[in-house]
Amino acid sequence: MVLLFGNMDFFPGYFSTSGFAVGDGGLVKMKVLLVEDDAQISALVINALRQANFDVDHTDNGLIGLEKSATGLYDLLVLDLMLPGLDGLTLLKRMKEMSQWIPTLILSAKGDLDDRLLGFELGACDYIPKPFYVEELVARVRAALAKREGIIEQSLVVGDLRLDRVSRQAHWQGNNATLSQREFSVLELLMRSPGHIFSRKQILLHVWEIDFDPNTNVVDVCIQRIKRKLTRHQNTNAELPIDSVRGVGYRMKNSA
Repeated sequence: MVLLFGNMDFFPGYFSTSGFAVGDGGLVKMKVLLVEDDAQISALVINALRQANFDVDHTDNGLIGLEKSATGLYDLLVLDLMLPGLDGLTLLKRMKEMSQWIPTLILSAKGDLDDRLLGFELGACDYIPKPFYVEELVARVRAALAKREGIIEQSLVVGDLRLDRVSRQAHWQGNNATLSQREFSVLELLMRSPGHIFSRKQILLHVWEIDFDPNTNVVDVCIQRIKRKLTRHQNTNAELPIDSVRGVGYRMKNSA
């Protein structure tokens, strides 16, 4: 199996705080239980989550995973499906039967639609098929935990560029633009990691859920639409801080 792992600095400035929640004694690390029997994948996922300041516990056995998940000590479960001892889907069923439920993100090579639908039917909050980008896994863990805590980021801001996550509007240099869902998703991805270069393939996977390069220019067309919307009534010579990196992809400048 070839794993598509990228730069561990996917969230510059974000890994320092993302794994914390506010408790009675101040900031406390959020605990993630990883149930995965592939040693290479486990090591990479544990490393990524710990860099994001999550407290990570791991087991490679489904039965032990069920026992640990029933303790109530964990904020999130990252679960493989093909496991020794007890398969992941049965583990989910047992958790529901015991009323010991925690948010669960499935990480599995079984990526067919039927498998995904069954996972969601059993209560999983997200499903990532293998191979995967470790950056996307960290982002989805963060999103699942934010949803659990009822946290909603109203807007993202990079310099003069602001993205309203509720209205799906972008604001820059006096211009206000309502974005389509995919335009919003592309801009949100870039704004979450200023300075990081995203390949077209990464953007296709994140926004269009296409995990191969179909020789399409949809990413470039989408970026151009965003730029046109935000510079339509421009009264200055300032350039929108979305950089095109020739032969690679796009990035958001660190300072807008």
